[in-house]
This record gives sequence, structure tokens and C-alpha cells, in this order.
Amino acid sequence: MSRMEAIDIKLLRDFRRLWAQALAIALVLGCGVAIFLTSFGMFRALEDTRAAYYERNRFADVFVTARRVPGHMVEAIAAIPGVSTVETRVTGSVVLDIPGREETAVGLVISLPNGGLSQLNRPVIRSGRLPDPDAADRVMVNAPFALAHGFGAGDVFSANLNGRKRPLTITGTVLSPEYIYTLGPGALMPDNEGFGIIWMPERAAAAAFDMTGAFNSVSMSLTRGADEAEVIDRLDDLLEPYGGMGAYGREQQVSNSFIDAEIASLRSTALILPPVFFGITAFLVNMVLGRIIALERSQIGLLKAVGYSNWEVCLHYLLLAGLVAVAGIVLGWAVGGWLAHALAELYADFFDFPFLIYRVSYDVYAISAAIALASAGLGAARAALSAARLSPAVAMAPPAPPRYSRNLFDRMLAALRLSQPAMMILRAILRWPVRSGLTVLGLALAVAVMVAATFTEDSLDKIVDAAFFQSNRQDAILYFTEDKPISVLEEIRRLPGVMAVEGQYYLSAELRHGHREKQIALEARPEGSDLARVVDERGHVVVVPENALVLTRRLATHLDARPGDVIEVEFQGDKRQTNELPVAALVTQYFGLGAFIDYDTANRLFRQAPQITMANILIDPRHEADLHARLKDMPGLAGTVMLTDTRRSFQETIAENVLIMNTIYVTIAVLITVGVAYNGARVQLSERARELASLRILGFTRGEVSAILMGETVVLALAAQPVGWLLGWGISWAMTEGFTSDLYAVPLVLRPATFAQASIVVLVACLGAVLLVRRRLDRMDLVAVMKTRE
Repeated sequence: MSRMEAIDIKLLRDFRRLWAQALAIALVLGCGVAIFLTSFGMFRALEDTRAAYYERNRFADVFVTARRVPGHMVEAIAAIPGVSTVETRVTGSVVLDIPGREETAVGLVISLPNGGLSQLNRPVIRSGRLPDPDAADRVMVNAPFALAHGFGAGDVFSANLNGRKRPLTITGTVLSPEYIYTLGPGALMPDNEGFGIIWMPERAAAAAFDMTGAFNSVSMSLTRGADEAEVIDRLDDLLEPYGGMGAYGREQQVSNSFIDAEIASLRSTALILPPVFFGITAFLVNMVLGRIIALERSQIGLLKAVGYSNWEVCLHYLLLAGLVAVAGIVLGWAVGGWLAHALAELYADFFDFPFLIYRVSYDVYAISAAIALASAGLGAARAALSAARLSPAVAMAPPAPPRYSRNLFDRMLAALRLSQPAMMILRAILRWPVRSGLTVLGLALAVAVMVAATFTEDSLDKIVDAAFFQSNRQDAILYFTEDKPISVLEEIRRLPGVMAVEGQYYLSAELRHGHREKQIALEARPEGSDLARVVDERGHVVVVPENALVLTRRLATHLDARPGDVIEVEFQGDKRQTNELPVAALVTQYFGLGAFIDYDTANRLFRQAPQITMANILIDPRHEADLHARLKDMPGLAGTVMLTDTRRSFQETIAENVLIMNTIYVTIAVLITVGVAYNGARVQLSERARELASLRILGFTRGEVSAILMGETVVLALAAQPVGWLLGWGISWAMTEGFTSDLYAVPLVLRPATFAQASIVVLVACLGAVLLVRRRLDRMDLVAVMKTRE
């Protein structure tokens, strides 16, 4: 047998002997690899799928809507420098009457070119065929809407087109890159039953919305290297006389924005959580390998005496750490690959992609493996080098006994008059301050992961309370096709089941402060409105002063604006004018970027009688069916949003997601705790075996000896709790910052119960891990242990 074969056999025997400790470390490392692989695999799958979908179906670069633009303006738009393709269309919101559905539904009608499918935002036909260009009652619908209602080719539903209910026959179903994430007006989450996209032949759509010879929506693709901002400015100038609502690029397109936000959150997860596991792995490998080398000094001396070099001895222990890392990598790859693929399929269904490109490239696997091996190697390096530096003579001799001297801590412990077992526990902790500190840090990170996992439930509860019970307390919202005089509220009040009604006014505007700008919808509510309110963080109603603005904090951050700053407000659409208004106050809002203006000020700026864009209503449930029956035939109604249904759907989705995420993170926290506590207790047992055996021989009971072994880990676990709470706060804060976007924000809500729950899970897992080691103490052969050389 060659020299290398002999040391390799020793390597495999050591790995088999240490299987339990190796498994504990491998599970921790595997969690890091799995999360890294899942997060990177997920956002790469989303990015690749979206990019391919956009390219194949020619997703536009710039979008704009207007009131009514003459058809001849197409040539002027196409002549803008940087514009490659221009496509105009007719769009409009309608109220739908779905057979068998009591509530109203909302549809967005989009015209189809006479030649077939559109050039830009090209739909993918999932079933059926295109409608006849000359047919006025044939349409295609988006596939999720059809699936939600069980629709197929030949099925019929009705739509209120310009006050006239017309039956529409479905010829097929499609998916569109423009509506990967399909949100209805005023909705917070997709509602495939309550909102559908309807593709109608151009002639029929133009006739239905009085747009013959005109259009109200433009999509454009740009040439490579075109200046998007310049194109948008030129486009806005051209459409200003026709009620242009302000052009915007892909970044602000609603569907694309939601996917961007999801990709950003996955990227944040990949950057925040895996380093926690890799760091703990390095600590565990260092702790275990350091103790192994201390116990194998004589073997190291023999290896060197028979001719093994320093490099071969160092490599031997590095390979031992490498085997542990390989086990963790294999586990992480298996779990991470499965999770990434399963979640990618869920995302593809949720985001309505027609296909899924799941291709976690080899570099992601390679990077995760490289980081895992580097973590284990970093942890093993110090111990392996110390083994390599041992000379045969020094290694064969017992290590010099540690030198002890009474210090301040000893005097403090003596003053406390603690029991002898308690003194032994505290002295053991203080004897190895670095190792004790790292153990505390490892257990603290387990607590931090639990805090970061469970805080989201309280945060989402706060969002629901703020959005649905404090700010928006209405049961439903009615949207009109155009601005209405406030007197229309009296007509709505007379509808069956309407207990209260209030108006609300929206104005499309671009806010500018210095070089920063943002397109938003300014909200105005009549004085005394109670169903929809502006509230601050403490739940107090905020009254918007005259001739001023109230901004949400995220919008103010984007504009770099503070109370007292003057904002330039350029109103868009039919009401083209620019005003300068000061910022009166800032409020917190979790959905969207909001800006608020006094209702009387908004009407006075345009010298008009009071107008409203929508109506908020409170409904008597006993007459809800009658109300919906009337709304389906109501002229001038563009759509409805049932906030009671939205709230219920939002809470159900939250409950399901929280349950899944909490289960995952509790598992992760338990694995971290078991890895740290089990290996720590095993090292303590190997170091103090003679000491504990001596105590048994002197008459200490098994319980008393076990308390000394377990007490050290328990004390360190208790010391880790406040550190874990602090780290948990930091990780939670980083996660909320990573999740924040223009679409939504997650508040940081950390309640005492969150910290208590995290501590209980970690302490119970820690106790379980130590009890596993205690079984070894019960089976310990006292005579054999006493014969062992120190």
C-alpha cells in the first residue's frame, strides 16, 4: 500500500467516524447552497423567460394614452427621431355581464388591426382563432379570464359598450406580453374572474368608443441607441392638443414593473441569506477540525515521522473539510434545483407566461459550489496549517497544560458564591472566549433568520389594516368613462343597497422638483370624506390644505422633496397647464406612489364646477345582488372594484404564502441551531470527557454531570438571544429595503411576540441537539476514558 493510499484510507475512516457532525455541518451548508441556487435560478428564469417573450412578441418600448387622436397623426409620431415602429389602437374599459356571475366584471377592450395580430405587443393564440375583421360581436379574450369562467370558443358574455349591452362571442383565447401580470383598475392583485382583456376587431372597437378615424393608445418600439427620454418628450408635445396622458417607458408599464419588483426581491434574498449559512459553515468547520487535530496530535506526529510532508498533512485535513463541503453541495444542489424548478413553474402560471425558460446555467452551480468550498476551506485553513506546522517530536508529546491565573472574572465569580457546577460552566466559557463568542454568533444568526422570517406576517397585517380599514373603508369603487359632475352622486345614492357614497377626483400629472420628475395620479377628495381618507402612520386623518400638496414618503424620496419645498405640477390630458405648489406634509402609503391635493383647489385651478372620476360606496349586503344587476346596465360606468373581495383575496394569499415561508425558515433556523449546538456539545464532550468521568467517579449523579455539559451550551444560547434580535432587526430592515419599489413597500414591524417566537424555536432546537449528545455521556465507559491520555 502506497503512502498516499494509507492517508486516503485514514481520511475516509475519519469522515465515516464523524458522520453525525459532518451531516450537521453539511445541512447548514446545503441550506446556503439551496437558497443561493433557488434565488439566482428563479430570477434568471424569470429574466430569461421575460426577455424571450418580449423579443418574440415585440413588446413595445414606449406607451401613451390620450383622449382622441386623429388618424393622420401616425405619420408625425413615426417621424420622431429614434422611433422604429408605431402602432395605434383603440382601448376602453367596459362593464361585463358574465353568465352565472352575480357581481359585475370589468373588461379592457383592445382593438385588433384589420390585417390580423398587432405588430407590437403581439398576442400568443392559445386556442381558437382570430375574429373576422368585419364582425362586430366576435372577440378574443385573455386565457386566464377564460379559464376562470370555463369559457371556450363559441361561448357568449355581454359587455356594456357606450351604455348599450351587447352580446360578444368568443372565437379564441390569447396571452399578451403586455399583460403578464394582469391588474384591473384600482386592483392590488390579479383577479381573473373580475377582470379580463378583450381583443375586438378595429372597426367594431372604433365604433363602440366613437373612435372611427382616430385612436387613443399608442405603442412604439425604438431603434438601438435611441434616447427614450427625448422620444417621450417629443411624443408628449405632439399629443398635448389631443389629451395626451403622458408617455412612459417599459419601466413604468404596470405588468413589467411588477416583474421587475419580483426579480429585485429574489436578488435581495440571494444576496442577504446565503452568506449567513456560509459564515456559520466556516465557523463549524474550524471548531470541529480544530478539536480533531488536538485529539490526533500523536497521529500527526507518526505521519510526519514516517515521511509525510507538511503539505500532505495540511492537505489531508483540508480534504476532510472538503468532503463535508461536497456533501453539503450535493444536498444543496438537489434541494435547490428542485425548489427552483418548482417555483419557476409557479411563477410562470402566476405571471401568465405562455412558456417557461428554466435554464439554471452551469455557472450558478459552479459559483455556489465554489463559495461553499471556499467557506469550508476558510474554516479549515487555520486548523490545517497548525497541524502542518507541528514537528514530529512536539506532536508526539502531550500538549502543554493551559496556564491559569486568577483574574477579574474569577474574583467576580467567587463573589457570586455560585455552586461548583455553575462555576465550572462559566469558567469553561471564559477559558475559550473566541470559540464561545463564535458559538453565540452562530446561534444568534439562527434567531435572526427566524425574526426575519416571521416579521413579514405582522408587516402584512399592518399593510392590510392601513390599506383596507384606515385609508380605504368603502365596499366598492365605481369608475366612470369620463369625469362626471359631483351631482352624479345623487343618482348613485338612489341605487339599491347603497348606504353611503362619496366622490373622488384623479388628475394625471407630472411632478418635478429640480432635475427629478415622476408621473403620478393626483388624488382629491371632497372635505369630510370618510370612506376613503388620507391617514398618517398613527392612523390620524390628514387634511390636505388649500393650494398645497401632501406626498407619500416614497414619492418625496424619489423627488428629493421635503415639507416646504415647491413642486412644479404639469397636469396632463385635457387639462394642460403647469402650476407650482408647496409640499405641506408627508404621509406613509404602502401601495403605489401617492400625491394628494385639496378638492376645492383642484377644481379652482381649472375654473370648473366640482368634478369626480370615481365614486366610493358602502353597500348593504342584503341588496348587493340588486345593485350589481343595475350596475351592469349603468351608462358611463367604466368598471367596478369590489374592495371586500380584494381584501379577502389579499388576506388569503398572504396567509398561504406566510405559512409556506414560515415553514421553510423555521426549518432553516432549526438546521442552523442543530448544526451549531450539536457540534459545540460534541467538542465539549471530547475535551472534557476525563473531567466529567472524574466527577461521576467522585459521586456526581448523571443528571449533575449532564447539567455541566448541557449548561455551557444553554448559557451560550441564552446569551445569543439579544444578539440574534439585533441581527434579526438588521436582516429584516435589509429585506424591507430590498422589497421596496414604486409599486409597494413593506413596513418593518417587529413585535415582542416575533422575538419571543424566534427565541423559543431556537432554544428548543438547541436543547434537542444537546440531548442527542447527552446520550453519549450516559453510554460513556468511565474506565476507558480515565485511561485516555490528556
